[in-house]
Amino acid sequence: MKKILTATLIVLSASANADNALRQQANQLFGPLPASMPGSENDSPALINLGKMLYMDKRLSANDNQSCNTCHNLEKGGPGVDNQPTSVGAFGKNGDRNSPTTWNAGFQIAQFWDGRAADLATQAKGPVLNPVEMAMPKEADVEKKLKAVPEYKKQFKAVFGKEDQITYDNIANAIAAFERTLITKDRFDAYLKGDDKALTAQEQKGLRTFIDTGCAGCHSGPTVGGKMYMKMGMINPYANTTDLGRYNVTKNEADKYVFKVPMLRNIGKTAPYFHDGKVATLEDAIKQMAWLQLGKKLDDNSVDDIAAFLRSMDNTRPVKL
Repeated sequence: MKKILTATLIVLSASANADNALRQQANQLFGPLPASMPGSENDSPALINLGKMLYMDKRLSANDNQSCNTCHNLEKGGPGVDNQPTSVGAFGKNGDRNSPTTWNAGFQIAQFWDGRAADLATQAKGPVLNPVEMAMPKEADVEKKLKAVPEYKKQFKAVFGKEDQITYDNIANAIAAFERTLITKDRFDAYLKGDDKALTAQEQKGLRTFIDTGCAGCHSGPTVGGKMYMKMGMINPYANTTDLGRYNVTKNEADKYVFKVPMLRNIGKTAPYFHDGKVATLEDAIKQMAWLQLGKKLDDNSVDDIAAFLRSMDNTRPVKL
């Protein structure tokens, strides 16, 4: 009996050591999400509330049909995307890339799939003037439109302290301030902080498989991605060769088919996947990425385990709109 008890204790101890080793490695590779985003220390509640109003306002589009929230939905626990391969713009034409989530966006190295915007405020300026997306002709037209709204005249004065502060820069800065509040909350953080029960046995197995397969080589840091650029099809070429990715920004031959590595926080809610939205399911995305980027063919069990782990990072924090 004593020998059986001793053997049981040895097994339990080994299991506990393995669990602690996995958590320690995960903290080194990823770590919990910070409580605040860079730049948020200067965001007042009034600025954030103004940004929220603007984010939800369809009057920022040429025909009052499109808001930021249209393509980056936050309503009813929305994932910060529209779950479409590519988004439909104000006048019914589709864009050419999948809409990335606004959750955790300010933690990334840059904005847009090709990194052409350095920060959230710069990114916020783009879609409003994009002829396919919100289709406003020019900055002055946006300012004029909002100046005709009494509530905005009141809110901008309250935030910026004087009259005539409805400028395109201030509009973008307010939207960015609101977006800096969009930080997800999930079970993976609880696990990283020491809660053994936060992840199921399959999710922990998926975490181990995710690391051992090599996925964490690109998908690292607290947002599990969003910190570097990589070629789409490092080992095996991706079928879509139409979009040249970051090359369109840099004109550097080495940047052809290079895109910002997407964040994987909340990834279970943001289908479809890839920059072109061509992949419908998370499982298929995992299988394809292992082959395209690492030259590995994963079996179905490994794919299911990784998918289970990734879904443990699905957001549980609603936005009060």
